[in-house]
Amino acid sequence: QVQLVESGGGLVQAGGSLRLSCAASGRTGSGYAMGWFRQAPEKEREFAAAISWSGASRYYADSVKGRFTISRDNAKNTVYLQMNSLKPEDTAVYYCVSHRKSDSYYSNYSYWGQGTQVTVSS
Repeated sequence: QVQLVESGGGLVQAGGSLRLSCAASGRTGSGYAMGWFRQAPEKEREFAAAISWSGASRYYADSVKGRFTISRDNAKNTVYLQMNSLKPEDTAVYYCVSHRKSDSYYSNYSYWGQGTQVTVSS
């Protein structure tokens, strides 16, 4: 089993920045992808960003491309999401994910964190 613990959420004004972190523990192994999903109030959960084990491949939803940057530190089993130029529509619970079940980076992960709230005020 793998445990994922997110941190770094909070309240920020539009145009501001936040950095989310997610630490993986347990039987993580190696070679696994990590990523972030988000769920806004009364909306379905959606893909935000993902990164390969080496960090050479990164994937973003169109809605965050150019504003969010995903990175990872494998020595710390940690993935980060740097969020800049935040908008009110970025308000959501952000979930960390790891270990793909298929070849897609955009869906179907085995492990999910509890989520961290990000609120962007206008």
